[in-house]
Amino acid sequence: MGLGDKIENAAEKAGGKGKEAAGNVTGDDSLKAEGKADQAKGDLKQAGEKVKDAFKKD
Repeated sequence: MGLGDKIENAAEKAGGKGKEAAGNVTGDDSLKAEGKADQAKGDLKQAGEKVKDAFKKD
């Protein structure tokens, strides 16, 4: 996983956490759901990069 990818994925997760928190504070369920989706997307991207890295080592 390249450093740029790691930073991008971490930023996506952090942004998602921020959206989720804002949704909790304002009572905006759609913003909260969007934040959770962003976090999940960041997690999936990280997992995919880890799989690619595992195959590159062989």
